[in-house]
Amino acid sequence: MSAGLDPHPSGSRSDSAAPTDGRRLPAAERREQLLAVGRQVFAENGYYGAAMTDVAERAGVTKPVLYQHFESKRALYGAILADVGEGLRHGVFTAVEVVESPRQQVSAGVDAAVKFVVSNPYGFQVLLAANSSTDDEWRELAQRWRNSMASQIAALIVVEGMSPAHQHALAYGVVGMVESMMSAWLSADNPSLDADQLSADLAALAWSGLRGLR
Repeated sequence: MSAGLDPHPSGSRSDSAAPTDGRRLPAAERREQLLAVGRQVFAENGYYGAAMTDVAERAGVTKPVLYQHFESKRALYGAILADVGEGLRHGVFTAVEVVESPRQQVSAGVDAAVKFVVSNPYGFQVLLAANSSTDDEWRELAQRWRNSMASQIAALIVVEGMSPAHQHALAYGVVGMVESMMSAWLSADNPSLDADQLSADLAALAWSGLRGLR
């Protein structure tokens, strides 16, 4: 965790960024800092409750500097959704790709998703909010990781006579379990709940359910 930052209420590592108090940063580094600060501001206040002034002040920059990187609040929010969603999708895909057996793939995919949320609690909260948005673009950006993970799980559901649509419906059920568990973990009254143990339990639960299909 960056120096001077408070932990996320879940007890996990915060994915926010420390203010730079006017110090100059390379453009790419500044953009990453603003995305990190934006994740926290949007997670705490929601899209409509957040303001670009909030992001600039917390980042320790002027509003003109913020607008050099993101032309509007909508542009910043969309960039955050794309960045977090792709990071989650890539993390799961990479983890699944290096193991072979279906059970290992389920376990690796669930574990990668859980670890991503532990490291990116604010970003995941923004994704959750966008999932139920009435804005089609935001909802699509937020759901890409779910679609990707469900497609990978659907390929592991091999049951004679089962249609692809049925496979995908069941796969989304597994994804929903991961999403719901991590959402509950982030908002748990007891932040000492062990994410690694929850990940292992959830992977076992998902695999047992998939193995029970006939």
